[in-house]
Amino acid sequence: MNPSSILVDNSVDKLVNTILEENEEHGQESIADIKPCLDMIFESEVAAYEFYNEYSKRIGFGIRREYGNKSKKDGVLTSRRFTCYKEGTRSVDKRRQPTGESTAETRTGCNARMGISLDRKIGKYKVVDFVLEHNHLLQPQEYVHMIRSHRRISEVQASQIIMGDESGLRPKELHEYMSKQAGGIEMVGFTRTDAKNLLRTKRMDSLKYGEVGALMTYFKQESKNPSFFYDFQMDVEEQITNIFWADAQMINDYGYFGDVVTFDTTYKTNKGYRPLGVVVGLNNHRQTIIFGATLLYDETIPSFQWLFETFLKAMGGKKPKTILTDQDAAMAKGISLVMPETFHGLCTWHIRQNALRHVNHLYQRSKHFCSDFEACIDLHEEEDEFLNAWNSLLVEHNVLEGSWLHMIFRFKEKWAWTYVRKTFTAGMRSTQLSESFNADLKNHLKSDLNLIQFFTHFKRAVNGKRNNESEAEYESRHKLPRLKMKKARMLVQAGNVYTPKIFEEFQEEYEEYQDTCIKVLKEGLYAVTNYDNVKERTVMGNPMEQKVSCDCRRFETHGILCSHALKVLDGMNIKLIPEHYILKRWTREARLGSNQDWKGMHVELDMKAHFMKRYSELCPPAIKLANRASESHETYTFLSKVYEESSKIVEDMLANKCVDGESSGMVQVTISLGNDKTQNNVETVVKAKGIKKLDCSRSTKKRAKSWVEKDSKKRNKYIQSQKKRKSQEKQSLAQPPNLNSISLNGTHHQASIQGTQSSQANNEILCQTAIQGTQSSEVDNGAQCQATIQGAQ
Repeated sequence: MNPSSILVDNSVDKLVNTILEENEEHGQESIADIKPCLDMIFESEVAAYEFYNEYSKRIGFGIRREYGNKSKKDGVLTSRRFTCYKEGTRSVDKRRQPTGESTAETRTGCNARMGISLDRKIGKYKVVDFVLEHNHLLQPQEYVHMIRSHRRISEVQASQIIMGDESGLRPKELHEYMSKQAGGIEMVGFTRTDAKNLLRTKRMDSLKYGEVGALMTYFKQESKNPSFFYDFQMDVEEQITNIFWADAQMINDYGYFGDVVTFDTTYKTNKGYRPLGVVVGLNNHRQTIIFGATLLYDETIPSFQWLFETFLKAMGGKKPKTILTDQDAAMAKGISLVMPETFHGLCTWHIRQNALRHVNHLYQRSKHFCSDFEACIDLHEEEDEFLNAWNSLLVEHNVLEGSWLHMIFRFKEKWAWTYVRKTFTAGMRSTQLSESFNADLKNHLKSDLNLIQFFTHFKRAVNGKRNNESEAEYESRHKLPRLKMKKARMLVQAGNVYTPKIFEEFQEEYEEYQDTCIKVLKEGLYAVTNYDNVKERTVMGNPMEQKVSCDCRRFETHGILCSHALKVLDGMNIKLIPEHYILKRWTREARLGSNQDWKGMHVELDMKAHFMKRYSELCPPAIKLANRASESHETYTFLSKVYEESSKIVEDMLANKCVDGESSGMVQVTISLGNDKTQNNVETVVKAKGIKKLDCSRSTKKRAKSWVEKDSKKRNKYIQSQKKRKSQEKQSLAQPPNLNSISLNGTHHQASIQGTQSSQANNEILCQTAIQGTQSSEVDNGAQCQATIQGAQ
């Protein structure tokens, strides 16, 4: 046996025997039977306070520390007075005087008190003054728990409150839960306001070194896992502008499923109104997984370029095959500069929404416009077919030059199915994954969260997504695949290989292939048609190499064989899916194998696995023992002393272990100053003057519009104004002149014309004066003159 374990066992046995002997000698006299009296002796001032406070709780009042005297020689407390909580009168609050506000009086000048003084001979405190009588009503026992001196949050309760806050529980819900756990509101020991104050104090403590210090403390804590990555960008004023981070799980997930990613930004998730960008992907269960996140200062080309460069650095330089974003010119430029080989696709959902916004009149004018536009997005496969359909769309619906449709056509390679079908997209055409995660984030986050709170709650939202994956993984292992054709060998194989979600998609293709017919065009070339779809598909097949290729390109874009390819495989007497047509990313074993982090080391995931295992094993018996020991005062006292002494032994053992195995390391981060990059350690980053603030005057929750959208909006306003002017001219020409009205109101019309001419003359003089002022004034005056010209016109 290990000598250290023998030493610990002996210490515990000795501790237990000592406690038992003390209980037998002194008995267990309840404090409820003891009353204060003169010459009572206490070991310390704290012991005296605890005694008098417990007495006051039983009687029905609260206490305060009134004053204390210390020796000038050694600084030892020589005397202390404890008073009733209603002693004296409240002093005038000068802060409330100007407003005239007043609060209800609670003090009554009560003289009940207990005073203690240090007896130097014995080194203990004696009661030298005690007044029993009160001049006010005492509180009944059902209300005593609300008195300030009887409200106290223990270390265990504080840990529960903090853990509940990090889990998203509100103080009210948390207080109710802990009250039921303690046996009632009067037993929990604190109020809901106390819990709020504790959380507020914790947040203030987290920011006592400033936002930069708090941020570095958080990242340093996370960097206990060596695979954790974070990076900053600083401007020339040494202000942190952009932040990026990715934990070990994100880096590991990207190694498995980083072939297709989506990226989008959202607002209103943090106190600084910074755009939050999240890089998102699909796992093998078609669920959302997070690859990294960023808080940007702005959405400009340099910011996006830094972001994507930093993202690739975190992922060891591995670039995605496809990235899907919304229609943002700065983001598109950043992607083209950093990842020119990556296919950049535009979110078709955003395109549809923009179409409703910019060309809504075409939707209203013709019921066929929607179907024609949708066909250009999703249906046409050949480029000639798409171009002809697009030209027909413009002609049939009389689309004017300069319309939003002409602008979006310039980016056709990024959204039209004709071009998108040439690359692997995992079946995604939009950024709905990012939008969905952003919506989940806003359910968990509030816009007034500081930076550290934001990171904590963001981590909770990410863990929620990971928990969904764990549940899906369990279901896939627990439940057998639902085979609709149980004797089909290919379906059995697919059910064992694919995850349930992917298997359902494959089974749909397999069922559809049952309703297809095949025709041999020539050797190795087949025509496949479906009874529900007359369109003929051309499939190439090679039985020797077990290869097929369909012109629908479902495997090339989705990673799953289509019904046409399955029909040709069956025609070639191939009854199982060839291995080269089973993408690992869609299988149950997608996570087999290890990945490397940004330092080229193996990604460490379960740094706390052993800790959590030991914690989960210790908690249940400890809780059970605590519940059992609480049934009597004797067992409660015994276990309390065991806990106290055991805590000292555990702390000593851990302290010795830390001294023996102490190691130090330096966390490296990259700080970008303009276009130059330098390697710095944490101490350098802490010297940053702060985190650059955004102008938070914009109260809208909508994202900032790009130049494309703003330009389209201006163009639409101009077109609408021209149409309105033409319609007014037509109405004026169509109405016949009313001579009687003219003769009767001729004077009025003449005055109106003269007034108009006078107004125009005044405007010309005003414009001339403004132009002269512009030539002789500075920039600010120029801006004012320009506004004057626009107003005059």
